[in-house]
Amino acid sequence: MLKTKNDFIYKVHLIISVVIVVPVAFLYAFYPESQFELFPKTIDEHNFYKAVMGLYLGFSILWFIGIVKSNYLKTALISNVIFMLGLGLGRLLSIILDGQPSFGYIFGTIAELCLGIYGLWTLSRYKTLNGSSTNL
Repeated sequence: MLKTKNDFIYKVHLIISVVIVVPVAFLYAFYPESQFELFPKTIDEHNFYKAVMGLYLGFSILWFIGIVKSNYLKTALISNVIFMLGLGLGRLLSIILDGQPSFGYIFGTIAELCLGIYGLWTLSRYKTLNGSSTNL
């Protein structure tokens, strides 16, 4: 999993992502009002948040597989960059168009953009893993 310095550099943001995204997925699906100003009222709204949970958990599984199986690392890195930058830029657009959200979403925006940018940096510099050459 994390045997070398390079393993740590290439996988740390995936680990951080899994540790954060999995609990948030369950909060969105089952307790959205506990940490966020989300108050679903209709079955469709509840369904939406459970679908978001499924999406978050699905990506988290892919990232975890990338952490433990080097064959999937490139796919995990690319999907993490797309996921984090997609969320972060979407939230940034919302801040510009809709105004300032609660602290949790501001923090999330910053964290997602940082993880996405770190992922881009990782992808651009990834040369070796466990001492062997790997082409991305």
